[in-house]
Amino acid sequence: MSKQPPMPVMSNMVSQWIHGQSVTHPGARSQDVFNPATGQATRKVELASLETVNEAVASARAAFPAWSDMPPIRRARIMNQFLALLNTYKNELASIITQEHGKVFTDAQGEVMRGIDIVEFACGIPQLLKGDFTDQVSTGIDNWTLRQPLGVVAGITPFNFPCMVPCWMFPMAIAAGNTFILKPSERDPSAAIFMAQLFKEAGLPDGVFNVVQGDKVAVDGLLEHPDVKAISFVGSTPIAQYIYHRGAELGKRVQALGGAKNHMVVMPDADIDQAVDGLIGAAYGSAGERCMAISVAVLVGDVADKIVPLLAERAKTLKIKNGLELDAEMGPIVTRQALERIEGYVEIGVQEGATLVVDGRGLKVPGHEQGFFTGGTLFDNVTSDMRIYKEEIFGPVLSCVRVKDFAQAIELVNAHEFGNGVSCYTRDGNVAREFGRRIQVGMVGINVPIPVPMAWHGFGGWKKSLFGDMHAYGEEGVRFYTKQKSIMQRWPETIGKGAEFVMPTAK
Repeated sequence: MSKQPPMPVMSNMVSQWIHGQSVTHPGARSQDVFNPATGQATRKVELASLETVNEAVASARAAFPAWSDMPPIRRARIMNQFLALLNTYKNELASIITQEHGKVFTDAQGEVMRGIDIVEFACGIPQLLKGDFTDQVSTGIDNWTLRQPLGVVAGITPFNFPCMVPCWMFPMAIAAGNTFILKPSERDPSAAIFMAQLFKEAGLPDGVFNVVQGDKVAVDGLLEHPDVKAISFVGSTPIAQYIYHRGAELGKRVQALGGAKNHMVVMPDADIDQAVDGLIGAAYGSAGERCMAISVAVLVGDVADKIVPLLAERAKTLKIKNGLELDAEMGPIVTRQALERIEGYVEIGVQEGATLVVDGRGLKVPGHEQGFFTGGTLFDNVTSDMRIYKEEIFGPVLSCVRVKDFAQAIELVNAHEFGNGVSCYTRDGNVAREFGRRIQVGMVGINVPIPVPMAWHGFGGWKKSLFGDMHAYGEEGVRFYTKQKSIMQRWPETIGKGAEFVMPTAK
């Protein structure tokens, strides 16, 4: 067996983090947290009551005046200390993720590094908060704009990226002067507490960053609390719609990222080996539990006959094992319920008439027979009216759809209700240019299978993949977590005599 990464010691009860310390409530509801590779419950997580949510909001509200009044450069210095600690303990954090989510350790390391990128971007907040100024906008009057924090804001994040997705939210929000409450997934809750501990060690004042563990009770508590000014969410489309509608109804700013069904279009002129590599990694990496996973290969013209046999060969030989083994290519599914749902979709595909080229169901990993494992599944001859094409499976299932030409490929992708990510493999510059211009999807890759933008560009889809006006992180994140104020000013010696009955003009 390959050498394993460091194993942080974690508490048997994953607690809340309120006002700079771990908090548990005797008699509170709890649920098991599993190691997906073994199928065993390794600890429990406390589930917050409404009173616990109120306790966290009160702490964040109390911390807001002093934190928002702190000069941005001083907030950035604390963020820099947090950045240094994340870099120091990145492998420990990745190990926590693998133990609770199941993704392979090297993939968890990549997730942590993506989070670190955004923390590093947030360290530039003094520049990002600069406003605009116009001298002499009218006679004796100057006008400028500034951006100010909202107050207490919250993030509700999914199980598939317990470090990276929270880092889409809280570094930008906190650097901009807000106080933050994170509600991570109860399936893999420990990474959030580990980051909270590092942030406190970095010098963050108590109450600025709080973690509320829980389920729908906690979500609704944050949504309905009048002191929570904004909600960021990443998860399924039905829940994203619910949070967006409910939050808007209550007058909150909401950013809700939903589901996906990401396509990769492979043109006949594409480099076949590169396209196969891209599809295998993007479809089966992290067991397909990524919102940017490729779940549909759109094979144009005669390229399908070349690619499908190669995909089948590779899918059959994936190294599927405990993610802590460093040669693993794919780990387990996060829960038994998710495993059963994914394998249920495979049966639906068979019943719908798709060609089952590789069946990943029923996989048993030696030494981990109780783990939540499935193999990579490959379908061919999938059509757009099938459920396995229309619905987000969120597992290692790749569907191949055959189309006759580029125009039909564009039409297929644009007709789907989701518009999160898409990729095109081609050697033709004109095809690449037209694809980028005509496709109705928020994030586009050309010969890049998973086009997740870097920290300074921002993440977000179109259509039913995003509810709200602003993408996550980058400058869009700064705008989401701040409100603009415009100030016009003149001084007494410039004021003329008498009342003015007209608006200031540049006259």
